Amino acid sequence: MKVKFYTLGCKVNQYESQAMSEALSEKGFETTADDTADVFVVNSCTVTAFADKKTRQAVRRFKRNNPDSVVVLTGCMPQAYPENSKALLEADIVIGNKNNCDLPYILEKYFQNRERVFQVEEHLKGDCFRSAKITGFDERTRAYIKIQDGCNRFCSYCIIPYSRGRVRSKPIEELHSELQALSQNGYKEVVLVGINLSSYGSDIGRTFPEAVKCANDTDGILRVRLGSLEPDHLTDEVIDELKKCEKLCPQFHISLQSGCDNTLKRMNRHYTAEEYRHLCRKLRESFKDCTLTTDVMVGFAGETEEDFKESLSFVKEIGFEKVHVFPYSIRKGTRAEKFDGHLDASVKDARCKIMIEETEKIRRAYMESQLGRTYSVIFETSDSEGYLTGHTANFIPVKVKAPDSLRGEICEVVITEASDDFCIGKLSE
Repeated sequence: MKVKFYTLGCKVNQYESQAMSEALSEKGFETTADDTADVFVVNSCTVTAFADKKTRQAVRRFKRNNPDSVVVLTGCMPQAYPENSKALLEADIVIGNKNNCDLPYILEKYFQNRERVFQVEEHLKGDCFRSAKITGFDERTRAYIKIQDGCNRFCSYCIIPYSRGRVRSKPIEELHSELQALSQNGYKEVVLVGINLSSYGSDIGRTFPEAVKCANDTDGILRVRLGSLEPDHLTDEVIDELKKCEKLCPQFHISLQSGCDNTLKRMNRHYTAEEYRHLCRKLRESFKDCTLTTDVMVGFAGETEEDFKESLSFVKEIGFEKVHVFPYSIRKGTRAEKFDGHLDASVKDARCKIMIEETEKIRRAYMESQLGRTYSVIFETSDSEGYLTGHTANFIPVKVKAPDSLRGEICEVVITEASDDFCIGKLSE
């Protein structure tokens, strides 16, 4: 039987899709990229209303185009909004993210009687980390490893603590075993990911730097990259420990959300703009060629024009190498849903446009500043025009005319051209 995965959202979802794929493979399923399959698995995100919309559209499209197939809905949307998901009748199987590793057994049960399955288990306080292991990452040279799940922070706009539960961490012994398997299968670069990654270990008597060191010390792994991090977790002491990990890539995605203190307070974020500013200085001083990327939300409930300008000014001051800008989206069940001062979509869209234009100017200038520099690049993909594309350690995307045999290899590259989205280089002689 063939199964197709359609994954929305974060790197944790991508990891979980890979884990489900490997578990199904052990039962004789074949993962396919084709639009025709026996089973379609929609691994949903529910961070925004737009993500929910894309999930519903995908479920309906797969069932409409393949009426005899089995459509599975899993991920964060069923976990956060079970009744809405249950009402999506085009889904033959609806399961939450808590029990998605049971998919092979749930499918087996479904094929026995063809009765619709709705099975969403509630996240409970005290739950342990639960996840299948992976041994590879389909069609990729970089592997994501989920080491943490859940969040205890309850930012006023965020549904994630409800869709993912409380903080849970992968035991360090399991992480070590998974890293070894990936290394043995030829992966040179790994990305440690989690829902609140930098809270790793707080529930099991471990620390976040210990997890990074575990990856750093794995033979065969040459690069260790980190997913999104919370600013207040990156204390000077944590940074000093991370500096000891020589394989750690000097690229840090530090969630900002807003550069305005008034907005940060309403969001229930746990830092001020000044504290964030100090962190950026510390990271750039501590890591050579350090790049900083972030997420910025615009149009949060109660955000005035002055608040927006303050946030824009802060983002320009920090000079992030890349920024993901998005408008605030009301999430039912969050505290912010009931806040006063919700803004019209037109206002949010206008502020998004301004923020994106300014951050793209900064990125363009940064890319142009790389001309003439030499970097080590791991080549990841190839195209029909004879280019290989890869990334530097600080995550600059680079394209080079080179043979496909170099895919997965690390090569020295001189940057010769720059565009808004990537640099072009040549192999160093």
